Amino acid sequence: MIDELVRAESAVATCTDTAAWPLTEHELIAALDAAHRLEQRLAAVKLALVREVDGRGTAVTQGASSTVVWLRERLRLTIPAARRLVDLATCVEAAPSAVRDALAAGAVSLEQVRVIADTVSTVQSTAGPEVADKAVAVLVDWAEQFDPLLLRKLGARILDHVAPDIADAAAAAALDAEARRAARDRHLTISEQTNGRLRLTGTLDAEAAALLRAAIDPLSAPAGPDDNRCAGQRRHDALADVCRLALHTGELPESGGDPAQIVVTTNYDVLTRQLSDGVLDLGLHLTPETVRRLACDAAILPAVLGGTGQVLDVGRQRRLISGPLRRALVLRDGGCAFPGCDRPTRWCAAHHIQHWADGGPTSLDNAVLLCGHHHRHIHHSDWVVQLRDDGRPEFVPPAWLDPDQLPRRNHYHRRT
Repeated sequence: MIDELVRAESAVATCTDTAAWPLTEHELIAALDAAHRLEQRLAAVKLALVREVDGRGTAVTQGASSTVVWLRERLRLTIPAARRLVDLATCVEAAPSAVRDALAAGAVSLEQVRVIADTVSTVQSTAGPEVADKAVAVLVDWAEQFDPLLLRKLGARILDHVAPDIADAAAAAALDAEARRAARDRHLTISEQTNGRLRLTGTLDAEAAALLRAAIDPLSAPAGPDDNRCAGQRRHDALADVCRLALHTGELPESGGDPAQIVVTTNYDVLTRQLSDGVLDLGLHLTPETVRRLACDAAILPAVLGGTGQVLDVGRQRRLISGPLRRALVLRDGGCAFPGCDRPTRWCAAHHIQHWADGGPTSLDNAVLLCGHHHRHIHHSDWVVQLRDDGRPEFVPPAWLDPDQLPRRNHYHRRT
């Protein structure tokens, strides 16, 4: 397979170096169609490889918490893109052979495969395998004419075409199946952008969508005739108000042993005289105005930092890694410190580098933040954790993974 892929890559490289402008309109359209078919065929190969990687547990063997995280590092994808890749690989494997053959032939797209697989699964559960086989043939034929959105709408009434005698009874089952798909596909992604901003993307099921609208709609109405915010800005401010109200209730679960809270780091002298900019424990920078606003209704937890940002002191330390000591770890590590992991601090536990049972002290110099997966992985593998001169952790991989055993660091939580 590798030799064939290398030859295919060479052929594609030749096409990349060839100008498209000399082509006639007919040739241009034919070339586009051919490129699209090739893209779908390569997608079928790629998904088969992803499925094999996932099935073997290659990602976990190499220290990643999941195939999704490993693909992000290996292929330089975003987490949502890597997750879609794994989901599609599972979907294609479970699809009928006729659907896989159509994808391998470049006759259908990945999105259409998901629609066909979902529809056929519903038909099989309500009408049996023989009717499902008829539905596959019809849907593959329709896929040559209709995009995935329209194909899904038509698929909702596929039984009208292949089994009209049971179509009405199956419509209710299809509605239940759609509810299950909505529960499966629900997700929310929070992506860091430049300048401390976050991008929210996701899909809410009907219940969560209703709750969100009930919470933010009253707060997102114009505040008066002088309110010049657009609708999107009002919804943004409404979401912030809902979060602020939730924090004020005092009923949120604890986060790593501390109550839910906002931690702002700034110069101690500035706090007592004139506020300047600050940094959240997530590493996001705040303007002086924002720091002052937070100081009005949130506790400011002072942290004394060295010239390179190294945490020197965050109050008295305790025997357990909690309270001020945990906040120091949060400020230093910013999240799970294992290389390639982007899990935030609220998902992390503090790990003794030299185990407590072996006489290791409870101190900042002997602690590192690790998510649950990597905490377990460190305890059951040959990875070595050590602190460099700048006080930040690095991880030495086992020799079987990297014969040179070059130390690795986490760059997702790097503070600037």
